[in-house]
Amino acid sequence: MSDHYTFETKLLHNKHKYDPETGAVSVPIQHASTYHQKNIDSFGKYDYSRSLNPTREAVEEVIADLEDGTKGFAFASGMAAISTAFLLLSQGDHVVITEDVYGGTYRMVTTVLNRFGIEHTFVDMTDLEAVEEAIRPNTKVLYVETPSNPTLKVTDIKAVSALAKKHHAWTFVDNTFLTPALQKPLNLGADVVLHSATKFLSGHSDVVAGLAVVKDAKLAEQLGYLQNSFGAVLGVQDCWLLLRGIKTLHVRMKHSSESAFIIANYLNNHPQIKKVYYPGFEDHPQFNIQKEQASSPGAVFSFELHNEEAMRTFVSNVELPVFAVSLGAVESILSYPAKMSHAAMGPIARQERGITDALLRLSVGLENPEDLIKDFDQALKKTAELQII
Repeated sequence: MSDHYTFETKLLHNKHKYDPETGAVSVPIQHASTYHQKNIDSFGKYDYSRSLNPTREAVEEVIADLEDGTKGFAFASGMAAISTAFLLLSQGDHVVITEDVYGGTYRMVTTVLNRFGIEHTFVDMTDLEAVEEAIRPNTKVLYVETPSNPTLKVTDIKAVSALAKKHHAWTFVDNTFLTPALQKPLNLGADVVLHSATKFLSGHSDVVAGLAVVKDAKLAEQLGYLQNSFGAVLGVQDCWLLLRGIKTLHVRMKHSSESAFIIANYLNNHPQIKKVYYPGFEDHPQFNIQKEQASSPGAVFSFELHNEEAMRTFVSNVELPVFAVSLGAVESILSYPAKMSHAAMGPIARQERGITDALLRLSVGLENPEDLIKDFDQALKKTAELQII
């Protein structure tokens, strides 16, 4: 398919827009686990579905195209994608990682990789001097999550990638919050882009999936070997659901991001709210970087009430958002990072990263933002009536 089409058109008009055999405008779900071979000396393209499956191949090709990469890989979850990418490392290697990273990644680095002799250093990646100071001779990966989860810090992908190349290391970027609809890390110098495709890419709270995309052919070969060896591949039903979700990515991200801007501004001016973490505000410390490397601040932000009791009263009175783990769905999702996404972090580690017991994260869905504001307003009035602050 021609590269001159815009992103939103490429979501629909790509190599997999219809089945060449039947003309069906939906990718076939191939359940076969194994494939008949016609020749003992020369096997066909597919032999065993862990190694390659036509339905998984379709979603891998689609995400590679959307991220401007050469090869995509689909995994059973976001953490399966991240963990398999970390298998590129060896005993004695070192990782520099953004300090306010997703709790599952934090758990993987601090309790699993360390058992295999892979060292790590957490650092505020908005401070490039601190990043360079953290790099050691054995550093092999600079791991970036931007905007970060849940305090929405923004890392300069181009600058960190340049640092990594200077020190012969790879740059991994978790692009879950923005997706290729809003940000393309490979074009900014990153080596591996990672996604929890459970979130915005699938978009409907009905799939658990992970994706990785690389640009370098040699690195793609290495990651492909690990995907096949480790075997945490995405099942075909979930591949199909993910392909279906991706088709509406542009319109979902556009509506949700525009609504997030409206709601974040409302909360930022509300007396019951202590602070709003949102890279779309001009007073955000990395506002200019976010504007330069992404086309939008996205649809996720966090906000802090004045204390835990106020937060609990708000959560118990709000009606529209689902109060749940996860983000990036058609319905708005309100999360409590301290006990959900970042429960793997101890209380001291959370406090050091600004993840307080009064902090909530909101992933804005497809509702009318005015309805969400009305709902939030009535819930915040309850906190005021109880004179919690």
